[in-house]
Amino acid sequence: MVRLSVAFIALLAVPQAMAQVVTPVTPVAAEVTVVPGEIEAPPPGADDLDEPVPDNPYYDDRSTAAAVIESFYNAISRSEYLRAWSYFAHADSADQQADFEAFAAGYQDTASVQLVVGPEITEGAAGTIYYTIAAAIEATRTDGSTESFAGCYTLRLSQPAIQAAPPFEPMAITEGELSTAEGKLEDILPGSCEAP
Repeated sequence: MVRLSVAFIALLAVPQAMAQVVTPVTPVAAEVTVVPGEIEAPPPGADDLDEPVPDNPYYDDRSTAAAVIESFYNAISRSEYLRAWSYFAHADSADQQADFEAFAAGYQDTASVQLVVGPEITEGAAGTIYYTIAAAIEATRTDGSTESFAGCYTLRLSQPAIQAAPPFEPMAITEGELSTAEGKLEDILPGSCEAP
């Protein structure tokens, strides 16, 4: 399993090297998904609720690479750092608590994140499916300042049908390379990412 570097953990504090952008191989989803830090309208049926709908409702979906990245940034926007950490593949080690604490500290001043993702590219190998997906984010800090980043994520899913012993391993992020960028999210989104 891939271990996160401190540089990636503090992504919003320290710019990263730009991820290599290449021509798409085989996109799985062609749509661009925008996940705002706040929603403007309540979900269907919210009128029937006694309690107000939160500005940034809980979202946890691990069915596609785009959904995992959206869920990750939903957790960051909600300051749910352990949930955000859970979207990454982690090696079993005694240092996991220290790694998590460094990860969480890297996002302490992040108030919300807007996200745009590009098409997923998949590749299978020996019972495992690898995904790459382009992403662009605008992070709003607690002081109101904003900074944008763009780059690529790599994710991995061991074929669910061949997983026969607990615990089940869901799709997880194995790598992320984003660097600072300027412009509208749709404009800074890389056209594609290198296949895994």
